[in-house]
Amino acid sequence: MTPPPAPYRLTDLTPEMPGLRRAVHGYSTAGTWRRLAWRAGELGLEVAGALPRDALRALSGGAPPLLRLEPGLDPRPGAHAVALYVHYSPSGRISEMVRRQLALLAGAGFAILFITMAEAVPEPDWQAARRHCALVTQRRNFARDFGAWQDLAAEARRRWPGAEELLLANDSVLGPVLPFPPLLAALRGGGEGLFGLTESLQGGPHLQSYFLLARGRAAVDDLHRFLAAMRLSHSKWLVVQRGELRLARWMRGRGHRVAALFGYRRLVAATLADPAERAQLARSHPALAGLEALAPAAREALLLSQPLNPTHHFWRAQLRCLAFPFFKTELLRRNPGRLPGTEAWRALVPANAPCPVPVIEEHLGIMDARAEPLRAEMGG
Repeated sequence: MTPPPAPYRLTDLTPEMPGLRRAVHGYSTAGTWRRLAWRAGELGLEVAGALPRDALRALSGGAPPLLRLEPGLDPRPGAHAVALYVHYSPSGRISEMVRRQLALLAGAGFAILFITMAEAVPEPDWQAARRHCALVTQRRNFARDFGAWQDLAAEARRRWPGAEELLLANDSVLGPVLPFPPLLAALRGGGEGLFGLTESLQGGPHLQSYFLLARGRAAVDDLHRFLAAMRLSHSKWLVVQRGELRLARWMRGRGHRVAALFGYRRLVAATLADPAERAQLARSHPALAGLEALAPAAREALLLSQPLNPTHHFWRAQLRCLAFPFFKTELLRRNPGRLPGTEAWRALVPANAPCPVPVIEEHLGIMDARAEPLRAEMGG
C-alpha cells in the first residue's frame, strides 16, 4: 500500500561550492567513463561552435529578438505577481496542457507574460493563449529560457513596477497531476527570497530553473539585476552555467533566502525509506546496482556524493512520496538515462488530475509533431 505523501516543506539550499567529483558525476549519468569522454567531447564542440557566433552577435547587435507582441485579454493593471512563461513546440501549437497551466497561474493572481519561441504559431492557438495572459509575445529561439526571460523582464518591470512576486516558468514539465494551490501556497509561505520546486546537487546545489519564484521587492529587484547582467550565448551549456547553476549562489550572496520545495536530501531520505522506491532507484543507474547491500547510512552517503537528476532518477518517488505534481517532459519523451519503468507513468495520474492523461498525451504528441506542415500552412 502506498503511504500518504509527506506535506510540502521548503528546504534551504546548502552553501556548498561545486566539487570536481560532483561535477564529473553530473555529466556521467550513465556511470561509464566512456560516456563521460563522449559527453565532454560533445560539450567542447558545442561551446567551440557557439563562441564565434556569440562574438559576431556582440559586435553586430544581432537581429531584434521579438517577432510579435500583442496585449492579452487579462491585462491585470497594478498586479503584484507577474509570471514570465516560456513556450516552445516544433509545430508552434500551444497545447491544452499549456493553456491549463496558464489558467492555473492566472487563477493564483499572476499577470502572465507569455513568450513563445516557436517559428510560427497557428492563429487559433495564439488567441487561446491571449485569453489567460496580459501580454503574448513571439521571440527568436536564442539563448533558451534565460534569453527569453532577459528580453521580456524589462517589459514586465515597466508594466508592473510594484510587483512583489516574479515567477520564471516554462512548459518543460507535464502536469500538474495533483492540485496546484497547495504547492504554490507552500512556496509563498516561505516569506521573501528565491524559491524553486527541485534542488539539484549536480554542478553544486542549485534550483532547477523550470519554476522559480522570487518574493519580496528586494528579491524581485535582484532577480531583475541578475537577468539584465547575464551574458547570453548560443551554447546551451554556457547558458546553463551562467544562468541556472549561478543564480542560487548569486541570490544567496545578495542576502536572500534560497530554498526548494523538494530538497535533494529530503528526496533521498524519502526514497530510501520506501522499499519499492529504493528497489526502483537501484535499477536506474549502474553505480547503484549494489544499493540494497549497503548499510542505510552508506546508501545516503552514496547518493549525496554522486548526486542524480531529481526529476529523472527520482521521478516516481517524488510523486508517490512527496506529492510532486509534474513529470519532466524530456524524461517521458526521450528518457535519455534509459531509466526503467517510465512507460508506467499513466498509472500514477489520478482520474481527477488538473491535467489528466489525455491532456498530457496530447501535449506529448504536439511536441513530437514535425514543424514543416505548419510552416507551409503559415507561409513561413
